[in-house]
Amino acid sequence: MYCVLRDQAPGYATRNTSEDRIFLPWLCGINGMPPEPPPQPPLHRRALAPMLSLLILLGAIWLARPDGRLRVTFLATAGDAILIQSPAGRFALIDGGNDPTILTTQLGKHMPFWQRKLAAVLLTAPDGQRLPGQVAALARYRPALAIAPADMPRSGTANEWRRLITTQRIPATALRTGIKLDLGGAALHVLDANPDGAVLLITSGATRVLLHTGGSAGDPVALALAGAPLDLLAFPWQRELENTPIDALQQRRIVFTTAHSVDEPALRSYAERQRYSPAIYHPKVNGSIVFISDGRRTWVETEQE
Repeated sequence: MYCVLRDQAPGYATRNTSEDRIFLPWLCGINGMPPEPPPQPPLHRRALAPMLSLLILLGAIWLARPDGRLRVTFLATAGDAILIQSPAGRFALIDGGNDPTILTTQLGKHMPFWQRKLAAVLLTAPDGQRLPGQVAALARYRPALAIAPADMPRSGTANEWRRLITTQRIPATALRTGIKLDLGGAALHVLDANPDGAVLLITSGATRVLLHTGGSAGDPVALALAGAPLDLLAFPWQRELENTPIDALQQRRIVFTTAHSVDEPALRSYAERQRYSPAIYHPKVNGSIVFISDGRRTWVETEQE
């Protein structure tokens, strides 16, 4: 290919080398003259895309604003992981499950994308079914308070939990009976803390959610709530049902949890379990389970029907 450069005398031609082939067609254009630059869209059109992006972002923030409802979400992960969203829009994470990747993915689904703060993280037992996911949450989110059993082991994942708490200078306290967290329109009460787990009560107005996800050591405390109905009870799937709190409490709904295990799991069908409540749920069947209260009504939404 030959082209005539504009600053050369007529009749002088330059053969473009392989090195020049990329540039000369643009430089020479047609008949050796530089091409006209492509027309630019008007200024108002160029500003349209950023404005639309900003509107979409503002719309997402508006839709994710606090709506005055309590949400207790049982995240779809192996082990136990429970996310509380208070009516004021504050978040607290209880346990974390055994899969760090799934836990962070689930938090991303159920929290606003810009939210990187938690009111608290609470660990009921430092085992492999609760701790790994919480460590992943600490690496991504900053809680205002961390609560964990005083007898945390000095090795492995527990050491990473401690390291994250220390490096981020997060206030930490030992899990103990009597702790109460004000989450803004809702409160989290530690009714019992023992080596087998904890018994927690979430209250918001007249709404009551009991989390009894450990062993039998917490049964006497849970039974003390038998006088009034519970909107929801969380209880281990493997535990026996007869002669336990689930047999005595007046629960409207039951979410069965998976972290706690026993040597001889209760072999009960879904139909048998519905004796204790007509509305029963399990993360392996329903995916993420979201209990919602607006102060007057309570209902449950699930990821899978």
